[in-house]
Amino acid sequence: MTDTFNISEVLQTMLADFIHSLPGVIAAMVVMVLTLIAAGWVSGAVRRGMQARKSGHQPIRLVTKITRYSVLIFGTVIALQQVGFNLTAFLTGLGVVGFTIGFALQDVSKNFISGLILIIQQPFAIGDAIKVTDYGGTIITIDLRSTEIHTWDGQVVIIPNSDFLTNPITNYSRASRRRVGLGIGVSYGSDLEQVRKIALESLDSVAGLLDNPPPKVQYEEFGASTVNLTIYFWIDTLQTDPFLAKDTAMVAIKAAFERNKIDMPFPTQRLLLQEPNSPGISAQQGAAP
Repeated sequence: MTDTFNISEVLQTMLADFIHSLPGVIAAMVVMVLTLIAAGWVSGAVRRGMQARKSGHQPIRLVTKITRYSVLIFGTVIALQQVGFNLTAFLTGLGVVGFTIGFALQDVSKNFISGLILIIQQPFAIGDAIKVTDYGGTIITIDLRSTEIHTWDGQVVIIPNSDFLTNPITNYSRASRRRVGLGIGVSYGSDLEQVRKIALESLDSVAGLLDNPPPKVQYEEFGASTVNLTIYFWIDTLQTDPFLAKDTAMVAIKAAFERNKIDMPFPTQRLLLQEPNSPGISAQQGAAP
């Protein structure tokens, strides 16, 4: 009789506890259903908004997932509170564990957060030509931890994402126009205005040459054996690249100078050797065309 009485008493207690907690359970279930609906609606609205702004596929996917999971976590917290879950103690324990893991993996977490910022801000995209620190090349992949580039000398380099936030980034692909500078030295006997005229006319063979701003020749200094000048011109990067433009300009200018008898001397050194018993060796410097 005692065992039967005890079992009956336990069942009655459990039934009473269930009936007592039933409103909270129902409220928690309602909150979770509403949370699922809200998560889908809010993430969809964010995705449509970013698509309207023509953001990249990867940032849209990332921000949409973060939005969805944020709503789900917020709704889950509210649902747990409906059934008397001790959220304060849970968050305290979670904070201690999170701090310990974060301290141990601080480099990983730093690169992960940097990856999130890069994907959202989009300072570059896959296929862009960039330079950061000592590396320049084309972007291959952008991950949450690192970015992979194919350098101009054929190497594949994996760069931690934190380096992109702590160092200047040069994105060559973002500029539709680029200025090219070409340094030249001509002899002191040259007609400098003729040199200017011929140099500018030679640039007509450069593909993608822009008229605005116009090319110009700027004389820089009197060198040891030459008058030094720099030819500046702008190009359309959609038609050519700075390396090819500079190569074409050098070939055209040298050919034009040779046709017009304009010397581009190079420094020379002439040694006069004296007899063994003489005081020493003297040197004379000059310029040879």
